[in-house]
Amino acid sequence: MSILFDEIPSLDLADFLSGTSEQKAAFVKKLSEAYENIGFVAIKNHGLSQDLQDRLYAAIKKYFTLPDEVKAKYERPEIGYQRGYTGKGKEHAKGRNTGDLKEFYHVGQELSFIPDEDPVKKEYPANVWPEEVPEFKEVAIEAFQTLEKAGKAMLQAIAISLDLPEDYFEDKVAYGNSILRQIHYFPIENPEEVPEDAVRAAEHGDINLITLLMGASADGLQVLRKDGKWIPITALPDQLVVNVGDMLERLTNKKLKSTIHRVVNPPRELMNTSRFSIPFFMHPRSEMDLTCLESCISAENPKQFTDATAGEFLEERLRELGLRK
Repeated sequence: MSILFDEIPSLDLADFLSGTSEQKAAFVKKLSEAYENIGFVAIKNHGLSQDLQDRLYAAIKKYFTLPDEVKAKYERPEIGYQRGYTGKGKEHAKGRNTGDLKEFYHVGQELSFIPDEDPVKKEYPANVWPEEVPEFKEVAIEAFQTLEKAGKAMLQAIAISLDLPEDYFEDKVAYGNSILRQIHYFPIENPEEVPEDAVRAAEHGDINLITLLMGASADGLQVLRKDGKWIPITALPDQLVVNVGDMLERLTNKKLKSTIHRVVNPPRELMNTSRFSIPFFMHPRSEMDLTCLESCISAENPKQFTDATAGEFLEERLRELGLRK
């Protein structure tokens, strides 16, 4: 039965990780219901402390106040901007040509933590660390690892909801190609000077398995409900917003929904203010097979996707976003 949510459901991850068997089962049921209908939940008790969030936001604000020519030292177009800085307006949503009104900084797996014998180590570029903000490296790595741990717990619950073994995703996301993205929606001093259709982040779906978003510093995030209505996403300060990405939708043959969302511009009088946001895009290893699960294919829901690995799908999408040639 289809459910229309007026707001995204709130869940307590502690119910799943340390609750009774009844609490754990209730968590999985509510999560499944949310992901099959709106694709988003807000969770608390995720392990990311307020102190850690504050330190990370302080570091990225310090970086984004640097002059553009200094920030540009950390731009790496030759690797599709997968590490380091991406300048203003360089990324656009799939199907659009107008760049989003944002700049961002990517952190991936820290190579020194990956065992030498793991072939995935050779696939990833090294992280790029800004010398002007020396504290950024330590706090970004800590946030990456904390969010990755919370993401693995969410994937365990998702696996149970799909009648898969609880550890189904474990080997697929071990040293996965995840990205911690620090976003700055920069101030627009003169709104007349930007293209009429330019927005902070045009409507899009995420590429990955799941996205974990720590509290953004201003309103603006909206999700498209299946009846065509946009509803605002608001999370309490102690919550993470966790949504389904395209890879998980593909694996589950659209049983779980990768819901279109956007970041709208603020009222004109607030266009000259900054907004900061830090999503963690949880990716699997590139060799993960995204072939639709047999259990998600039926006469009523025939197979809707061609077979592909996570790496193949990612490359295709990066080209669509203007980040790969």
